[in-house]
Parts: sequence; structure tokens; C-alpha cells
Amino acid sequence: MKLELIAFNIQSCIDAQAAGANRIELCDNPDEGGTTPSYGFIKAARDVLTIDLYPIIRPRGGDFLYSDAEFEIMKSDIKVCKVFGCNGISTGILKADGTIDKVRCKELADLAKPMKVTFHRAFDRVNDFNKALEDIIEIGCERVLTSGGKPNVADALETLSGLVKQAGDRIIIMPGSGVRSENIQMIAAKTGAKEFHSSARKMMESKMNFTNANMKENLQFAALDIEEAKRINLILKQGND
Repeated sequence: MKLELIAFNIQSCIDAQAAGANRIELCDNPDEGGTTPSYGFIKAARDVLTIDLYPIIRPRGGDFLYSDAEFEIMKSDIKVCKVFGCNGISTGILKADGTIDKVRCKELADLAKPMKVTFHRAFDRVNDFNKALEDIIEIGCERVLTSGGKPNVADALETLSGLVKQAGDRIIIMPGSGVRSENIQMIAAKTGAKEFHSSARKMMESKMNFTNANMKENLQFAALDIEEAKRINLILKQGND
């Protein structure tokens, strides 16, 4: 079984690798569910990592219905990922009716080659999971990151189990959202999945000695909890034994 961890900053990349992750989904803007990281962040992550690196290709938060201008940005970002030697990308585009935008997604997947493609949690917003999964397989993606159409994986175990069975050996179903050390064994047993996605997130306090109280700011930021990540990885390793 394999573990993918989210990294929202460079220290989290270092900690995720040290915790034993197999792959990192690299993101900015955790409060928006993750958007494309900067070129500098992608390069820095690639420089410090030996494990697989998959930047998210998502030009903004909100929905997954993109304009022509946003689609061009996505293509440019994919080219940058290739230049920096990333192993893959995480992306997804929908149509307004809740179906997969097969034409645009296929264009992105083809452009990304030889990098691999994860179809991210845009999948959880489709109108028909079974049809969407077949579309994504046809596009040529390597895996689907999904919470089974619910905010938390633990509330969609039956759906995820069905998707794993439908996928068979054709594509990887990777449960993500709410995956923690206290429930990953149960999720693995109930779904039959072999790859898992977790943020293992904690909030870090600012180390500033001085803050301007008049600004009324919360200067916390999202980071990886390395001890939680280690616990998750240990449980998965035990499952592999």
C-alpha cells in the first residue's frame, strides 16, 4: 500500500519524505482546497525530494469549470512541471453539466506525457461516478483521488468500495479527505484501496516576536504533522507485511 501526502510549503515536503511518503501532491492555498504552486516552489521541491512529485494543476479555487484563458494557464503550468522533472500532475476539468470535460482533460494528459496524471477531487463533483470513472480511464489517467462524493472518506466507504471494484486493474482509486492514522486501517479494509491520500495537517503558530495587534490577524499556517504522517505510514507498512 502507498501513501501520498499533501505539501503546502517546502518544510512539509522535507517532512513528508522523512515520514516515508511515496508521493507528494504539491499545492498552494490550502484554504481554497489547493491551487497550482509557484514555479519557484515546484523547483525547490524537486531539488530536495527523491520521492515522486505531483504538483496540482488548478489555476484557482472554486469550481472546476475553466475559461479558455485558464485552460491556457494550465497548459503552461504543465510544461513547467516537465521542465523541472516532476513525476506527474494532479488535475481535472468538468463541464457545466457535471460531466468530465474529456476533450480538455485528454489534451492535458497528452501534454503531460511522459508524466503521469492523477484526476483529483473534481471527480467528487460529477453527476455520475460510474460514467465519470470510465471517461477518466479512457483519457489515460493513472489514478483518481476521491472522497466518494462526501466531504469525508469515512462517510462514503460503500461508494469507494464500488469504485475500487469497477476500476479493477485499469486505474487506481485513491481515497482522500479525512484520512488519518486512527481510521486508515478501517478505510483500507472497507474499500479495498491500495493507495491513500492525506494532508496529515496541523496549524503552525507564527514565530514572530512582534505582531501588530491592531491588524487583528491570525498568522497561523497549514503544515504537515510529521508524527501523524509517520503513524499513517507505519500502519500502511504493517498492512504490506
